[in-house]
Amino acid sequence: MSFFKTFRSQKIPEECKGLEIRTESSTCTGEKIIGFYEPLSKKLLCSELVRSESDIDSFYKKYGLERPLKKDREAR
Repeated sequence: MSFFKTFRSQKIPEECKGLEIRTESSTCTGEKIIGFYEPLSKKLLCSELVRSESDIDSFYKKYGLERPLKKDREAR
């Protein structure tokens, strides 16, 4: 039994390759989700619920991606 597990990132699903990552917020409840934005259908694919900034960091880490710097995020 090992106390230390190595983290292996998942592969980005084929239907999500080349898509940008976007967060969206519900106007009614304020609930946030993060996922791969598909511009043709205007939907988030492989979306997950976001409760805090650490959830966003873990989404990027899950797929082995680097989160953009704060300056890049504010420019959008």
